[in-house]
Amino acid sequence: MEIKQKKFSNHHTYTFESEYVNFAYKDKSGSGDFDFNYADFPEKSSITIEQNEWLRNVGILWCLLGCYRIGSAVYSGSSLSGTGLWLVLGIICLIWFALTKVKYSVFKTERGNVFVIQDKNHENIVSELNKRKKDQLLAWYGEVNPENDKENEIEKFRWLEQQNVMTNDEAEKKIAEVEFAHKDPDLKPQELN
Repeated sequence: MEIKQKKFSNHHTYTFESEYVNFAYKDKSGSGDFDFNYADFPEKSSITIEQNEWLRNVGILWCLLGCYRIGSAVYSGSSLSGTGLWLVLGIICLIWFALTKVKYSVFKTERGNVFVIQDKNHENIVSELNKRKKDQLLAWYGEVNPENDKENEIEKFRWLEQQNVMTNDEAEKKIAEVEFAHKDPDLKPQELN
């Protein structure tokens, strides 16, 4: 399965394989890609906004210059013809600045940062990654291993609950299985009560 995102010069491709995802990106500063396991996808993200600050600054400057020219013309009683050019150019720059803004959700993994453009595919990508993360963590750690230490096994299921991979009820059932598997076989039935 593959999902692509494109906004202006930013191109992102998420290729979902059975055990990992490949995140490929290309923008005006370069390109690259890396793979990471679904289990490594973090719960929390930050937000980054890419915007052209130069356009905003020039737009504000030109708007101020245009207002000054119009004000000077009105004050001196001169013709207003052509005095609004700087104001119009400033407004165009500010509109361009607003329309070319790109907003990302950034997920930090050990292999690199995963940038998900906040567009119509954003929720599909994040939910698919979280679904596959849950499936992978359950496949790796979802069963009781009687050879592991009892406390480590209990902590494993508490951790899976904290990662939203298991509900509290599911984790408690697994913990009960761990405790049953680690019962002392030398105990007599009356000592269990």
